[in-house]
Amino acid sequence: MREWLKGTDRDETMTSTKTVLIVDDSRVSRMMARQYLNGLRAEWVIEEAATGEESLVKARHTTPDLILMDVNMPGMGGIAAAEQLRQEFPAVPISLLTANVQTATRERATAMGIGFVEKPITAARIAQLVATLEAA
Repeated sequence: MREWLKGTDRDETMTSTKTVLIVDDSRVSRMMARQYLNGLRAEWVIEEAATGEESLVKARHTTPDLILMDVNMPGMGGIAAAEQLRQEFPAVPISLLTANVQTATRERATAMGIGFVEKPITAARIAQLVATLEAA
């Protein structure tokens, strides 16, 4: 069936579709990230989680191509969730998307092999993440 799709618009859409998991306890932050991502790549699938625990469940069901993770959340925080996600999905890019700009947080992210993007969420910052993902 794949051969039948080659060269069609459907084939191009299927190969360029990515899944992004946005993890943030702030509904507004998730909505803003979703809006910017949809503006850049309307064909991408956007999943959301409000807690670290929920992110683990969603990631296991969707196998995202990119994970955007807040740091400060009730329950399991973003660093602990990112550590578990990194173990389970070592090739998936993870970026902390946080207002927590402490040096220790940045150093921890670097040590774990994950990105770091400061809040507030802006179109330019999301565009940078998308460009990084597409270059990989």
